[in-house]
Amino acid sequence: MSGELSGQVAIVTGGASGIGAASAALLAAAGAAVVVADLNAAKDGIGRFVRHDVTAEESWQALLADVLEREGRLDIMINNAGISGGAGSVESTDVETWQRVQAVNAEGVFLGCKYAIQGMKRTGPDKSTSKGSIVNISSVAGLQAGAGSIAYTASKGAVRLLSKSVALYCAEQKYDIRCNAVHPGGVDTPIFDLLWQFMGRDQGKAMIDKRHPIGRMAEPGEIGEVVLWLASDRSSFVTGAEIAADGGITTGLMRRQPFVAS
Repeated sequence: MSGELSGQVAIVTGGASGIGAASAALLAAAGAAVVVADLNAAKDGIGRFVRHDVTAEESWQALLADVLEREGRLDIMINNAGISGGAGSVESTDVETWQRVQAVNAEGVFLGCKYAIQGMKRTGPDKSTSKGSIVNISSVAGLQAGAGSIAYTASKGAVRLLSKSVALYCAEQKYDIRCNAVHPGGVDTPIFDLLWQFMGRDQGKAMIDKRHPIGRMAEPGEIGEVVLWLASDRSSFVTGAEIAADGGITTGLMRRQPFVAS
């Protein structure tokens, strides 16, 4: 809906590619002033780019100060930045990998929520009222565990309950700030590049497609539409929710063959 976010300011971490870039484009199309916070500059030039490290608290402090000085407010925070961490199990994953994945995927989202609230508490005309929407990108792995990718699974599970805790805290404090988590299934983004290199894109994508009852991976813009809805007032009664945009993965097991009574 063109213009529905007119006058609002949004930060999108990891906004240079994938779900972040798609979300940034949709937010901008809806009228928001978008700040793309990433270690890499966005190729499409959407929004204003700010180099940002989600694992460093001083980088968050600088980002918030920059946005409040230049844009004057903060209404929307999309905590999207994340890394995969590979396919390590509990036995094969080393501590360094574990810590790196938690630092980006879990601690980065914690810091994003912390500083988003600080900014959103100063969005009213007198800089004393609070209003905003925080959208945290988790994963289907945060709802449904597997034996592999333990660091990634644990980090995305942390985002699930962190989002609920933030939502409850804001409600208790009477802040008009909502916080929700999106749990995508497989999305055709650079996070799968290593798999494509290992298996070949066509074979790897066919394998991931089959894991989804809907029969295919998502495109980044499909998740971006969920992000846009949660960021806007169209979802004004939604907070603390976990939205599974996963092509049906978490709905249950599919019976791929007809049942025949014996």
